[in-house]
Amino acid sequence: MTALHDYLRPTPIIDFDHPAVMKKAKELAGNNQNQTEIARLCFEFVRDEIKHSHDHRMNPVTLKASEVLEHVTGYCYAKSHLLAALLRASSIPAGICYQRLSRDDNAEGGPFCLHALNAVHLEGIGWYRMDARGNKEGVNAQFNPPHEQLAYEIRIEGEADLPEIWADSLPVVVEVLRKYRSYDEVYANLPDVPLITEK
Repeated sequence: MTALHDYLRPTPIIDFDHPAVMKKAKELAGNNQNQTEIARLCFEFVRDEIKHSHDHRMNPVTLKASEVLEHVTGYCYAKSHLLAALLRASSIPAGICYQRLSRDDNAEGGPFCLHALNAVHLEGIGWYRMDARGNKEGVNAQFNPPHEQLAYEIRIEGEADLPEIWADSLPVVVEVLRKYRSYDEVYANLPDVPLITEK
């Protein structure tokens, strides 16, 4: 079982020990002492100021939190890395969660892909999921704990909320973001995992 302190450590992907990430985290937190308010400020920054790579047709493909901050763009996976890094830099435990969704919002089903979001551990609330992928028509993710308002709902067979809260990015996600050089190549090869079904 993952201990809470594992959600406070820097990793090669969630590199909040990078000077630019530390600086941005301090800037966002300001004089705030309230962890929930700091979490909201970090969430809204990543949701609104970091452009979703596919929505905005933007390169380069980013992976590390520091790269996302530098280039101001990223897929949901990369944006979740930056949000986790900004929160951890303010000593707020944060992890990564995934949903499995129909890639093209296809009511018939596949192809399916992973979608990344975050969970933050807030005092008096516990783990709270939030989705900073970026709002657009049909997507209205908000930060309003303890009420959860994510970008996507699970609607069809094959889609799922995956229950784990990961301390670092899944290897299948890292592999895709390292392998492909443009946003459209990533979109054509979005990572997926098979669902574990009970027999």
